Amino acid sequence: MTGAPAGYDPRAFEPFAVTADLAVLTVRGGQLHVLLIRRGQDPYAGAWALPGGFVLPRESAEGAARRELAEETGLPVAVVDALHLEQLRTYSEPDRDPRMRVVSVAFTALVPDMPEPTAEGGGDADRARWVPAGEARQLAFDHAVILADARERVGAKLEYTCLARAFCPPEFTLGELQAVYETVWGTSLDRPNFRRKVLATPGFVEAVPGAARLTGGRGKPAALYRPGPATALHPPLLRPTEGHQR
Repeated sequence: MTGAPAGYDPRAFEPFAVTADLAVLTVRGGQLHVLLIRRGQDPYAGAWALPGGFVLPRESAEGAARRELAEETGLPVAVVDALHLEQLRTYSEPDRDPRMRVVSVAFTALVPDMPEPTAEGGGDADRARWVPAGEARQLAFDHAVILADARERVGAKLEYTCLARAFCPPEFTLGELQAVYETVWGTSLDRPNFRRKVLATPGFVEAVPGAARLTGGRGKPAALYRPGPATALHPPLLRPTEGHQR
């Protein structure tokens, strides 16, 4: 790496810090949940926040996001390393952090339902837990805005991509897949119509030969499916308009 050009003085620019924050979402108990940490230090000591922290000098934003998620929530490193992180956007309002000018690179991660974090949070967090996303309103910094943006992004991407499968276990029923859409979109879907559209979309799901799961009630076990090779939905699976089901 070459040095700075002659005459360039980095001290001419006001320094600022970069953080990485994560909106980790899952569906559990019929509700969309977000993974939050309780801050153990000022600013906002005692307030709930998204996991995240400062990017170190020789670290990428995504690397910082994974490190902070493991440190603050106690999730196993192997689980964190396997997560698919998608960059949401950059948040750069001058006064978003009372300590100094801080720019945040925010990520989203979608995971199947998993237990509550078993370890106490580390770093500047003293606890981590899953919280219903609709109840996560009074968050530190501008994290409520980041969470709202993440929910909107996920809801929109469910229409055109196969993202909903990330909320499901490796093998799932069509009812479980439908529950993801209904939970994220906050609406009910017609079961036969949903099933028809999913099975008619090339590569969306693949049947697991000979596998089935009891889903309650007196009906026969439901067939199991796994993710197919597709990443986009053609045609899209559009969310219902108000007062109308698809």
